[in-house]
Amino acid sequence: MEESFTGAPNSWRVNKMKKNYTDIIRDLTDKELLFHLYITQILLLIISFILGILLFDSLSDFLDLFRWNDLNILLVGGTAGVGVVAFDLIMMKLLPESLYDDGGLNERIFKKRSLLHIAIIAAVVAFCEELLFRGIIQTHFGLAISSLIFALVHYRYLFNWFLFINIITLSFFIGYIYLVTENLLVTIIMHFLIDFLLGVMIRISHSRTIDESVSDKSGIN
Repeated sequence: MEESFTGAPNSWRVNKMKKNYTDIIRDLTDKELLFHLYITQILLLIISFILGILLFDSLSDFLDLFRWNDLNILLVGGTAGVGVVAFDLIMMKLLPESLYDDGGLNERIFKKRSLLHIAIIAAVVAFCEELLFRGIIQTHFGLAISSLIFALVHYRYLFNWFLFINIITLSFFIGYIYLVTENLLVTIIMHFLIDFLLGVMIRISHSRTIDESVSDKSGIN
């Protein structure tokens, strides 16, 4: 009895936090969402710059994170990125839609963007997040710490147990790729492909919904 009594308020607080988050996302315009997205990435970049100065002995040590003449950039990064998206697509077909409910943020961000803008968003996010979480935090504090911080920063996934497990698993997987390849460009490409392909799929799905709606209205008339 005591366990259920103490658990109820915690559940209530989580649901309230989720509702507050959903309300905030709903009330923001698409332009405001994009603004907050870019501001967040700029903040991550500033944090990376400060930590980079404090933790790296020299600029050359920092630049060693990037190895351009490495086939793993495409072979490992490209294959892993496409593989993650393919796995997610399969799971989306098999599992209830509610398990992939992130509050509608990804849909709001990508559904009306051009392919070029989707690519820009994916590139900015991939570079800024990988630089901080893998290039700086994982390099100096280890895979576990960087992966957990990466998962916690993606705040919206905390309200959905499946998405939270998903983002933790993905974070450890990306971190492992970096651990093995020792090349930040590999995980940047991997991260970019995941976000870009996700964005393209959301845009295509939204366009199809609009086309079907127009067709239905035309048929009624």
